[in-house]
Amino acid sequence: MRAAFAGLTTRGRSFLAAGVAAGVCAYVLGQGDLLRVGLLLAVLPLICVLVLHRTRYRVAGSRRLTPVRVPAGAEARVHLRMDNVSRLPTGLLMLQDHVPYMLGPRPRFVLDRVEPGGRREVSYKVRSDLRGRFPLGPLQLRLTDPFGMCELTRSFSAYDTLTVVPRTEPLPPVRLAGESAGYGDGRQRSVALAGDDDVIPRTYRYGDDLRRVHWRSTARYGELMVRREEQPQRSRCTVLLDTRRIAFQGAGPESAFEWAVSGAASALVHMLERGYSVRLLTDDGTAVPGESGEGFAGSSTESAETAGLMMDTLAVVDHSEGAGLSRAYDVLRGGDEGLLIAFLGDLDEEQATLAARLRHRSGAAVAFVLDSGEWLTGGAVSGAVERRLRTLREAGWTALPVRPGESLAALWQQAGGAARTGAGAHDPGTYGSGTHGSRAADAGTTNHPGVRS
Repeated sequence: MRAAFAGLTTRGRSFLAAGVAAGVCAYVLGQGDLLRVGLLLAVLPLICVLVLHRTRYRVAGSRRLTPVRVPAGAEARVHLRMDNVSRLPTGLLMLQDHVPYMLGPRPRFVLDRVEPGGRREVSYKVRSDLRGRFPLGPLQLRLTDPFGMCELTRSFSAYDTLTVVPRTEPLPPVRLAGESAGYGDGRQRSVALAGDDDVIPRTYRYGDDLRRVHWRSTARYGELMVRREEQPQRSRCTVLLDTRRIAFQGAGPESAFEWAVSGAASALVHMLERGYSVRLLTDDGTAVPGESGEGFAGSSTESAETAGLMMDTLAVVDHSEGAGLSRAYDVLRGGDEGLLIAFLGDLDEEQATLAARLRHRSGAAVAFVLDSGEWLTGGAVSGAVERRLRTLREAGWTALPVRPGESLAALWQQAGGAARTGAGAHDPGTYGSGTHGSRAADAGTTNHPGVRS
């Protein structure tokens, strides 16, 4: 009852105050008619409170998002559905859904009388220029009387989450330095459930095809043996994202860090579409996905799930407090990690040297280096990025500077052109004769026999 009386509207409180004032005046002046008017004004909001408090609507609410994962700057539609599961019709209902202020104003809807067993559906749009995970809900149902004297709010407990992922840009299908085809051209082969015959047998397992029984090995070992099968291993690609706080300056959708996050997302989607086993690696050593194999996607059937997992990770990725790339260097310890695509921020001399050493732990390496100081000034002030690029190129990287407003698709095309010409510079004039770039391309070809640079 206390909550019901707290739900009195301004009109209800005004009627109650007027009724009390009229009653006091009637008592002082001895006017019976005025007393009856005062009682009517005071009793009407009290009756509305009691009726609304005893009202027990049985309604069910649900929410549906289309789509659940949306790129930054795109719109998603939220569908609300109300079902009257009682045997009595409802009165006037007002719906209100809680949304974060980044997604827009709080939506409100007015529903007329809902018949027993009936339903009402409404929808609204949300949009965010910032990536992240945003809770939607809980859904609130406001009940009001016909005279507008009282309003009661009842909330549902369920809520949903809208994931705003970074923007992705379609990339041209170019051949990078030392890159092999996505599926079936890898040098290693892995055991699987279908493929070419392998002469090495294994113990029979329940469900194996009896036509694959290896009788010679069965006679030798005294137990049923079957021929193992294998399939070519998918080529690997690691996308390294530098998230160090000291490596990026500025904030907002147009900052250098957001460009790097969007670029990493575009590269991940592009390489997955080309059939690569892809993983996302950050400077703090976190690899996504990290459950199967060595952090790479296991098979082509997992590509959609893997892409969703990595995009969800990029939706909430933030600056790290690390000062270097040493943890990422430790993760790339195998020496045969396939193609390495890095999105790097500001590099000092020590970190540029460490990043150059990452090239020796991969088959080929492409770096997109952002000078956040140049991004803050809109390109008016250029930093010392060329010296860092030279360090990376001498180690075999295909390194390109990223200037404010540049498109990743154009840079991707330039990276493929640098692979064909043997130069790793964004501008050949800034790199001299391109001798080291040719050496990098030759090194990439050596690591992957049969691939022409």
